[in-house]
Amino acid sequence: MVSIAGSKKLKRQMAPLFWGITRKDKRFVVTVKPGGHKKHSSIPAAVLVRDTLKMASTLREAKSVVYGGRVKVDGITRKSLHHGIGLMDVVEFEGVSDIYRLVPKDLEVLKPIKINSSEKTKKLLKVSSKVTVKGKKTQLGFHDGRILVSDAKVSVGDTCLVQIPETKILDVIKLEKNSQVIVTSGVNVGKMGKVNEIRPGTFVLPKRALVDIGEREIEIPTDLIMAVGKDKPVLQIE
Repeated sequence: MVSIAGSKKLKRQMAPLFWGITRKDKRFVVTVKPGGHKKHSSIPAAVLVRDTLKMASTLREAKSVVYGGRVKVDGITRKSLHHGIGLMDVVEFEGVSDIYRLVPKDLEVLKPIKINSSEKTKKLLKVSSKVTVKGKKTQLGFHDGRILVSDAKVSVGDTCLVQIPETKILDVIKLEKNSQVIVTSGVNVGKMGKVNEIRPGTFVLPKRALVDIGEREIEIPTDLIMAVGKDKPVLQIE
């Protein structure tokens, strides 16, 4: 069997803070293998089980959980310790009633929150690319690496409410004035607000949004925010 490229371990001191690992322990920790989410914006399955959620006390116990097929991400069983779990992913465990969604919260890039079981088949996906393919069909690329050929009227930067694991689009949330957004990266990560204005990009500056966050207004690149609803979030994200 051909091995997947990339190292299987990472120095603890180099691991992202939101993993929740201890720094003065063994020198190395399990890392993320190439996948849908970026390496430094996702959590390896083994680390999520052992360190983030503390459902296991050792790597050996975490291996038992993962290799035993007891971890589902977006409704699909994942048996790799290195599978990256990222933004808006829904995680459930066999024999455990709690279901989690990973969201930006409390100034952390990713934090698991408990959600209702009625929401475990729904997920928010940000449109990261849009291209025309053979047959003049439109192919959408999403932030978690999914690709879907669809006739839905969406633009890059919009968010789709989809049914998982089928990736069936249920609704489209436009990134526009008065839409509710959450900051997914940067110094304001995890904060929510309302869009006051969308400013087009230039040769020098990226596309930006003016967002009301609490009692202040910030200008932020649209790459760092995600539309989550029109008047309020369509799913539980806090």
